[in-house]
Amino acid sequence: MTEQNEQKSSQTTPLGAYHAEEIENRLYQWWMDQGFFEATGDQKKKPFTIVMPPPNVTGVLHLGHALDNTIQDLLIRMRRMQGYDALWLPGTDHAGIATQTRVEAQLSKNDGLSRHDIGREEFVKRVWEWKEQYAEVIRSQIRRLGASCDWSRERFTMDPGLSKAVREVFVTFYEKGLIYRGNYIINWCPRCGTALSDIEVEYEETKGTLYHITYPFTDGSGSLVIATTRPETLFGDVAVAVHPDDDRYRSVVGKYLRLPFVEREIPVISDEYVDPEFGTGAVKITPAHDPNDFEVGQRHHLQAMNVMTKDGKLNEYAGKFATLDRYEARTQVVAELMEQGLLTHEEHDHSVGHCERCGTVVEPWLSTQWFVKMEPLAIPAKEVVASGETQFIPDRFAKIYSHWLEHIRDWCISRQLWWGHRIPAFYCANCGGTTVSRDDVHVCSHCGSHQISQDEDVLDTWFSSALWPFSTMGWPDDETGDLARYFPTQVLSTGFDIIYFWVARMIFMSLSFTGIPPFEHVLMHGLVRDDQGRKFSKSLGNGIDPMDVIEKYSADALRFMLVTGATLGQDMRFYLERVESAQALVTKIWNASRFVLMNIDSESKPQLPTVADRSLADRYILHRLQETSEQVTQELESYQFAEAGKTIYEFIWNDFCDWYIELAKVSLYDEQNEQKAATQGTLVFVLDHALRLLHPFMPFVTEEIWQALPHDGETIMRASWPDGSEALVDYKAFTDMMMVMDVVRAVRALRHEKNIAPSKKIDMILRPKADRVEMLQVAAPYLVRLCNPQSLLIAQDVQLPEERITSVLADVEIIVSLEGLVDLAAEQKRLTEEKKQLEFEVSRLQGKLNNESFVAKAPDAIVQKEREKLQGYMEQLEKIVAELERIVAVSNTQPTE
Repeated sequence: MTEQNEQKSSQTTPLGAYHAEEIENRLYQWWMDQGFFEATGDQKKKPFTIVMPPPNVTGVLHLGHALDNTIQDLLIRMRRMQGYDALWLPGTDHAGIATQTRVEAQLSKNDGLSRHDIGREEFVKRVWEWKEQYAEVIRSQIRRLGASCDWSRERFTMDPGLSKAVREVFVTFYEKGLIYRGNYIINWCPRCGTALSDIEVEYEETKGTLYHITYPFTDGSGSLVIATTRPETLFGDVAVAVHPDDDRYRSVVGKYLRLPFVEREIPVISDEYVDPEFGTGAVKITPAHDPNDFEVGQRHHLQAMNVMTKDGKLNEYAGKFATLDRYEARTQVVAELMEQGLLTHEEHDHSVGHCERCGTVVEPWLSTQWFVKMEPLAIPAKEVVASGETQFIPDRFAKIYSHWLEHIRDWCISRQLWWGHRIPAFYCANCGGTTVSRDDVHVCSHCGSHQISQDEDVLDTWFSSALWPFSTMGWPDDETGDLARYFPTQVLSTGFDIIYFWVARMIFMSLSFTGIPPFEHVLMHGLVRDDQGRKFSKSLGNGIDPMDVIEKYSADALRFMLVTGATLGQDMRFYLERVESAQALVTKIWNASRFVLMNIDSESKPQLPTVADRSLADRYILHRLQETSEQVTQELESYQFAEAGKTIYEFIWNDFCDWYIELAKVSLYDEQNEQKAATQGTLVFVLDHALRLLHPFMPFVTEEIWQALPHDGETIMRASWPDGSEALVDYKAFTDMMMVMDVVRAVRALRHEKNIAPSKKIDMILRPKADRVEMLQVAAPYLVRLCNPQSLLIAQDVQLPEERITSVLADVEIIVSLEGLVDLAAEQKRLTEEKKQLEFEVSRLQGKLNNESFVAKAPDAIVQKEREKLQGYMEQLEKIVAELERIVAVSNTQPTE
């Protein structure tokens, strides 16, 4: 009968061979067609909302995007199954500088033209064409990953509604005096031709030079030596500063110096900004080309002279050096100063700012720009995190967030680009007036002139993306629809590298315009690095395209590897071996599901058996299912994604596949077994619920299998979440089955030790404690199935074979007869080693329990547990000693050769 049933594996099932790409493409299209991703607006359900951090329309998704989207999808799928009205709103960002740079490069390569050659209107048209092309690429990749976002609500940061929100915010801030236009030192990228905010500048430690330049006093009384790293900016010097307490220079404060080359006179001033220990203790003040010098100039009412053009060349203030690139100018200025005996230099390491987009060295540059006053906005944004209204997870990132807000400077929001939200400021050529308006202006509000034009600049990309959580919901036009239903959101998942760029700005914008923070929890994940811990980069050639990984393995495998690869806040290393391990889980549960489907009646729906009808194995696996459901839910609720993934992995791989399925064959392969129907019902129930727990991690394989199982409902993603049921708890079944497993493992270890093949029949004897005899007799069919004995005897009093091998557990002694096969000397050696280990444990515990301090201070439960362990070790030791004595006796009676 057993052999006949074993052959069922050749039967066909609704599950054929596993072809990931076909299954994933088919299922995703079906999900889309059925509208399963769409938030329903059902007022009976509690809303749960995530807005997708919008990827830039500059290319393709990377592994960081894949991790971020998988985390969000995992949460959305779980909440959807828990009965929430779950909305995951997708979209893309126009990415001003990055996108314009890409299109300009394409225009130059393909047509040999610059944007100025074709004009603003035609250039912007081409950028829109780029956007449409790459937005579709990004959409297809997000879908390939399995993201269950509501595509019916997809947004783009330059959609009409979002553009209106941008204007509303700009004008409102302007009317409140929070946005202003003024001359200020900004970060300027000569390559990109635009201003950058402080956080768009990446600083690198660079080996440079500290130059000492001699400036002569105008009265002929000598000279002063100043220290600088940028001699080419001396044409913009308006003073030389020393520290007020520096005795070396007290007598020269107020005197004038003559600037080399241009012969302009500049004063010596005192200011506490100067570090007397740096260089000579005297520094040149160039307000238009250094932010600290700008502040000094403001305090001393000094003129700021910008000596550079937008493309990084010296202008007319530089005299004969005009039109030279800044670095060529430095070379020539240094050479001439050295010829005149006015310069010496030394090596000097210092931090140099680079444009994060193109890597060009950033130029501090005095420019007329638009700014947001940050101090009034930073205070409430800091308070909502300090109060816990918005929580960072892990919480250590809250300190980084707060530190930035405490040291914040006004935000430069204007960019000298053509792609983006154009600044809604209009200038009158007739009266010079400025009009800031929500609508386009054609007549000057000050003098009525029609000679009016709009500001050529656009807004920083982060200005519009800072409104993303509420502008995507219909603000400011519709405050009763999605905004009222789904805002604020519950979770933001993002990388820690954009806390300043985006997270902080979303918080203060939301507080300013909705009165509440935009999300409850901010999940900060780390970077995905290569297997050597390096960032992925083109220069290293170590890039990995997530789409390639999906094509080779599956989306399910990539997702599972990413969310179990590291805890939140920690960088993770990407190993293909881990993807292969995740794919092995896909294969494991696929094959297990095929087995289940082969062994149930396809014409009737198996039912979960009553407690009375359940076998020991049924009760055990249901208990483990309950424990696993409870633990996975708790871990996901606390955002412990890696731990939750490992928990469900262990249950499916070990408890269900490796143990329960094998145990289930006892009744499945015996047509006369009265528990066959109960086992079939348990198999389907447990597999169904295991698939639900795994679904947020691996949506495709779980849906495909679930559809093949008997089920209620259209899709697994709307099946109820298995939180666990107390009715399934059965600690006795669990402990009983643990003992059965221990026996099986011990027998397998004995076979391995003696090199006895699993297929070879053996004679087994179990000598349990009195209270374990009945249980082991009930479990005997499992032992027969898993240990392959020729005979199995379970009793306390039994005649033991002379030649045997023994394993002693806490509650049972396992004897395997090896008459004619046993190596008594080897067995004596093994038992002697085991005896030494047990003697060590007994001695250790006796010493611990004889320690009056331990017994007095430790909780009673701990002390009692230690006593029970000691008793168990002593009983095992007694049996080992007896077995050793027996072997010695047998060895002494055997004839010698």
